[in-house]
Amino acid sequence: MVFCTDPSLGNLYYAEKVFNYIEDPCLLIYNVMIKAYAKSGSFRKAILLFNQLRLHGLWPDNFTYPFVFKAIGCLREVSEGKKVHGFVVKSGVEFDCYVCNSLMDMYAQLGYVENLKKLFDEMPERDVVSWNVLISGYVRCDRFEDAIKVFRRMQQESNLKPDEATVVSTLSACTALKNLELGKEIHWYVSNEVGFTTIIGNSLLDMYSKCGCLNIARQIFDAMPTKNVICWTSMVSGYVNCGQLEEARELFERSPVRDIVLWTAIINGYVQFNRVDEALALFQEMQIRRVKPDKFTLVALLTGCAQLGALEQGKWIHGYIDEKRITIDAVVGTALIDMYAKCGCIEKSLEIFSGVKDKDTASWTSIICGLAMNGKTSKALELFSEMKQAGFRPDDITFIGVLSSCSHGGLVEEGRQYFNSMTKIYQIEPKLEHYGCLIDLLGRAGLLDEAEELIEKIPNESNKIIVPLYGALLSACRIYGAVDLGERVAKRLVEIESSDSSVHTLMANMYASADRWEDVTKVRMKMKALGVKKAPGCSSIEHSPYEESLQAPFPVALGQTGHGFGHCHLALALQKHHLQLIDQHVMLWSCF
Repeated sequence: MVFCTDPSLGNLYYAEKVFNYIEDPCLLIYNVMIKAYAKSGSFRKAILLFNQLRLHGLWPDNFTYPFVFKAIGCLREVSEGKKVHGFVVKSGVEFDCYVCNSLMDMYAQLGYVENLKKLFDEMPERDVVSWNVLISGYVRCDRFEDAIKVFRRMQQESNLKPDEATVVSTLSACTALKNLELGKEIHWYVSNEVGFTTIIGNSLLDMYSKCGCLNIARQIFDAMPTKNVICWTSMVSGYVNCGQLEEARELFERSPVRDIVLWTAIINGYVQFNRVDEALALFQEMQIRRVKPDKFTLVALLTGCAQLGALEQGKWIHGYIDEKRITIDAVVGTALIDMYAKCGCIEKSLEIFSGVKDKDTASWTSIICGLAMNGKTSKALELFSEMKQAGFRPDDITFIGVLSSCSHGGLVEEGRQYFNSMTKIYQIEPKLEHYGCLIDLLGRAGLLDEAEELIEKIPNESNKIIVPLYGALLSACRIYGAVDLGERVAKRLVEIESSDSSVHTLMANMYASADRWEDVTKVRMKMKALGVKKAPGCSSIEHSPYEESLQAPFPVALGQTGHGFGHCHLALALQKHHLQLIDQHVMLWSCF
């Protein structure tokens, strides 16, 4: 049985047949099979076998539970996990280090951080794996500050030395927080204590490149005695993330082996910087070389088509997905929904959304935002209600779509309620985009004093947030002829950013709307004296197979366009989400 369940030598199907012939399997045989199922990804079978052994009157031991917890975590079966946790307590192995570590890891996979921390704190003895599970659990749940605190606590409270797993998880937290100081400290520790491994090298590469230290990242890369495809992918991704596409492409061409993740990394780089034609050319080269794309490659290409409004190219990729019988799951479906919505084909987006079986928060958010972008206010808010009823929790991007819909539909009271629910119900801290949507809504409704009060109440206000919000309010002042408020807002803006041409242009336009031509002349003269020039706007059209960029002589300021804040930020937020998803896929793969 042991030989048959060995993934490198045996045959699990044959092991199953042997197991079924055993009349009264002992606990050892059950443990061997449960471990084999968990390692092969047959998680449901592992749990069924665990339940079967209990029905046969056997008591699981500390070799049974770890692989059962792994299966439960991968299946995200919360209720099953809590039930098996209860069995652990009853069987008296709850303080076994091996069992407790695997139980902690299960809660980390399920996202139950408090349970994870409670188990750790109650452990009478901890080994290095215990610390690693807590650190990696925090990282997995995006609690990066907490991960670093645990690392510091490990250094201060424990005699255990951080190992490779500790280093990799902590470096992930450093990367997310751009904590270069701790990253360098860990680099020193690796050089003097642990020693370099391929995995540590990749983690350091990622940390330095994402903290903007590409020279150090390249030194680490060049110093690696042997480089596998993961090393090449890490360095290419580093150049991509810093916008150095030529260097990324040069390294890509030099790589002796190119797998799908490396191809996706370079294609995603071209998409990020609006060089979609080159991304598509690489995709065609992939096909010539018979490299089969995965869903993340297709998501990158669809994201590029969406941001350019390249409908024909997007349709071609959709046709490729159908032709190759690639499953339109939540990830691919979300990208298709977004692409068609940004190209104005909202009915097609709705059709795809209806066809996605396992919808997630991202797919609901994508269709809600798509409807908002296309002016389908009622349908967007209707689907938002359905999303909540289906048990999905809206995120910050969902609320951009919802608030944008309210703005487009003039739903002031509803907009206020949704905005307030972000913090009160969902504990989501509003960002610039959310404040912008509400300012836009209040501005459209002529509630300018309320909009001004809202801006003044923003906590921890910074110029990055205040300037565009006041710009939106100033635009509304022009529309409603609120000259006194406009002057007050403009004065505040000039104090913050005197060189911004849009502020002066909006003031001039506001005075012109109020027939105050003498004031228009004064603004123009002030612009000339300050050396402020009116910036031309820019729009684009698809001109298959290429794109042309057209300059138009009008100033661009947030809140000045007919669509206001919402539509601009909806597109950017969805694009950022797709590109982050692909980047996470590339970097997660690079850790193995």
